[in-house]
Amino acid sequence: MGALVHLPKGTVTGDLEPSGRRAGADSGDPQLRTLSVESGTDAQVGVWECEPGGWPVVNRPDTETCYVLSGRATITDDETGRRIEVGAGDLVVLPPGWSGRWDVTETLRKVYTVF
Repeated sequence: MGALVHLPKGTVTGDLEPSGRRAGADSGDPQLRTLSVESGTDAQVGVWECEPGGWPVVNRPDTETCYVLSGRATITDDETGRRIEVGAGDLVVLPPGWSGRWDVTETLRKVYTVF
C-alpha cells in the first residue's frame, strides 16, 4: 500500500529543479523546472514550469491532466484548429491520441498527472 503524500504550503510555488530545454521545441528557449511527486502508481505526478517557447505534440500516447497555477500559453488542437488561451486557474485534459501545439507566452507553472 502506498504512503500519503503531502506537500506543505509553499512547496508547489517554491523553487523547482532545472530540467533542461523542452525536447522538440521549435521556438524560443523553453527551459524546464520540475518537481516529481511519488504517486505509488505508474502515473506521473508533479509540478512543471516552462519558460516561453513552443513545440508540437503528435499523437500523445497517454492522458495528461493539468491545473495551471501561473503564466500563460496558447494550445492549438490540430484536429479542429481551435486555439485556446490558458492561464492561472484553468484545467486542461489532453487525451491519448491528441495532436496539437503548445506555445508558452509567459512562464507557465502547472500541477500535472500523466497516466
